[in-house]
Amino acid sequence: MTTERTEALLPWQWKLYPGNHAERRNLLLHGVTVPVFQVGTVLLVASPLLGLAGALPGLVAMGAAVALQGRGHRMETTPPVPFRGPGDGVARIFVEQWVTFPRFVLSGGFARAWRATRPSPRAE
Repeated sequence: MTTERTEALLPWQWKLYPGNHAERRNLLLHGVTVPVFQVGTVLLVASPLLGLAGALPGLVAMGAAVALQGRGHRMETTPPVPFRGPGDGVARIFVEQWVTFPRFVLSGGFARAWRATRPSPRAE
């Protein structure tokens, strides 16, 4: 898969999203961690009012969510396109958490992907 992107981030990410989110465990991880990331973002944005008590938990929540999602993406047959750099990484992560994943859920993409997969066999 090429890292070249000739279209805007939102349509590009949306076009690739179902192929990168087809494994049930990854879907489950995203279902749990996207809200955690969002709460972390809200805490970080509110940190001028909350002080360090908002900033630190917010950063930890966001970092943990991204780390777990990274593990989930490694389970996919189609891995995500590598980041082109730090700015691209930050933009793609925020757009995924706040726009693309919620859109995937609300459009029925999550439910379709969930139904199309079988539960993974237990690793023993």
